[in-house]
Amino acid sequence: MSTHKIAPSILAADYANFATELKRVEETDAEYVHIDIMDGQFVPNISFGADVVASMRKHSKLVFDCHLMVVEPERYVDAFAQAGADIMTIHVEATKHIHGALQKIKAAGMKAGVVINPGTPVEALVPVLGLVDQVLIMTVNPGFGGQAFIPEMMAKVEAVTKMRQEAGYDFDIEVDGGIDNTTIKAAAQAGANVFVAGSYLFKASDLPAQVQTLRVALND
Repeated sequence: MSTHKIAPSILAADYANFATELKRVEETDAEYVHIDIMDGQFVPNISFGADVVASMRKHSKLVFDCHLMVVEPERYVDAFAQAGADIMTIHVEATKHIHGALQKIKAAGMKAGVVINPGTPVEALVPVLGLVDQVLIMTVNPGFGGQAFIPEMMAKVEAVTKMRQEAGYDFDIEVDGGIDNTTIKAAAQAGANVFVAGSYLFKASDLPAQVQTLRVALND
C-alpha cells in the first residue's frame, strides 16, 4: 500500500506569516500541506478561501491537500483548481450530490477526496469509493484545531481499509484531528497512511525535528 505521508495542518500556523510558515514546512520532509477551508456554516468557524490558497501557492511546491468544510463544496471546485489545490477533499454531509461533486473535482484536474465526520457511518462512503483518490476519516469533530483524538474512530479506519482491500481500490486513507506521536501509531495500525497534524507540529520551535518524531513513531 501507499507510503506514509505527513500533512502539517496550516490551520495551526501563524496566519500573519503564511510565507514563513510554508517555508518552515518546506524544510521538513513532509509530503503535504493540509489546508482547512471553513465557511462558518458547515462548521462553526471561518478560516480562509481560494484566494488565500492562491497566495500560498506562490510560496510552496508541496502538495496542497485542501479540506473543504463548507456547504455545497461543488460551488468552489473551479476556484480551488485555479488556486493551485492538488487534492480537494469534501464532506459527504455537505452536499446532496457527493458523486457529482467528486466527478467535478476530477474533471478540474485535481485529486478527489471524500471525508466523513465522527457521527457519520462508513456506509455513506460506499457509493463513491471507486471515484476517490483519498478517504479522510475525521478523528475529531471538525471546526477547531487542538482537539482530543477520538479513539473509537479507528474502527472506521479499519472498516474502510477492509472495503478498499475487498474492492481492489488503491485510495489513500487519511486521518485528521489530535494526531501526535502516540495516536499516529494507532491510526497507522488501523490502516491510515496520510496523517494530518496541526498543533502538535506547529507549537514546536523545530518543525523538522517534530515531524521526525512522527516518522519515528510510524517506524517503531
